[in-house]
Amino acid sequence: MKKDLHFTRTNGQIDDVVDQLMALAGPVCCSEIVREIILTALKAGIEQADEGDLKLMNSTLKEMRFTSKIFGPYRNIKKVTVFGSARTASHEPVYQMAQLLGRRLAEAGYMVITGGGPGIMQAINEGAGPEKSFAVNIRLPFEQKLNPVVIGNPRSIMYKYFFNRKVAFLKESDAVALFPGGFGTLDEAMETLTLIQTGKHNPVPLVLIDEPGGTYWANMLHFFHEELMKTGYISKSDFHLFERVDSIDAVVRSIDRFYHRYHSLRYVGSQLVLRLTSALAQVHVDDLRERFHDILTPGGRIFLSAPLPDESDEPDIAGLPRLVVDFSRKDFGKLRQLIDAVNAY
Repeated sequence: MKKDLHFTRTNGQIDDVVDQLMALAGPVCCSEIVREIILTALKAGIEQADEGDLKLMNSTLKEMRFTSKIFGPYRNIKKVTVFGSARTASHEPVYQMAQLLGRRLAEAGYMVITGGGPGIMQAINEGAGPEKSFAVNIRLPFEQKLNPVVIGNPRSIMYKYFFNRKVAFLKESDAVALFPGGFGTLDEAMETLTLIQTGKHNPVPLVLIDEPGGTYWANMLHFFHEELMKTGYISKSDFHLFERVDSIDAVVRSIDRFYHRYHSLRYVGSQLVLRLTSALAQVHVDDLRERFHDILTPGGRIFLSAPLPDESDEPDIAGLPRLVVDFSRKDFGKLRQLIDAVNAY
């Protein structure tokens, strides 16, 4: 007879055994979460009759666990994910631009995340060097082999599933840069845009890179204007979610500018807390309240604050000044404009 398991502590002896197992394994971080993971596995084994489903769950959890292990020691270093074609040849100008971007990002203190393959990915890794590179590769029947820079690199990960790889690309990045590419690059561009536009990913610099005189992203932006915005599929403010540039200086400048004063954000209840590296003057806060009143909840405010009580689990940034925004969560393009304004004062 199948046992009906619950995440509440109503499982009797099974709860006791799970607790004993965790105690036997040694100190376990976030023990209640780990307990639920164990129960989830047990529930899946009880409920699922399809071995393929269980294999998918198992591989997914193992891949995400390994991702966290590899990236964990580098969480205090900002990283830039770079997408682009695997088919770009080394003699092409855009390849050389990618090499230069990798080098300039490394010099500026960033690490880079690529797919670890050939083309634009290899160029970025060459420019940044192996010590500043992460590679999140995917098993494919063709094309996607590890490039020479990241072979043997301890910061290389091979994925079975695209969706896990995509999570790593975005979860671990502080900025995203996109060179021209094929279906995969467009997929990555649209997914990143969608996640930022809907608030499922925090705002980050999203930079579309054309070579000087290039039309790849310029044509895409024309399509956005003429086919998407004019028909109401997207809003005018969505164009603030990204920036198109045609020089490497502009890429680095865009990323640096985003983190000029803005540090990070966190939602605490219904409030959005912007953590800043330097304080704003009250006159600037008043200006923000006037300029961005339309994205506030009814009667909402924008005000300076010390860390909120719920932020006590982040002691490393307790000293940063806060800007609390009663954000309606309806226009993330306008939120990006607010962050840009905070950085501009």
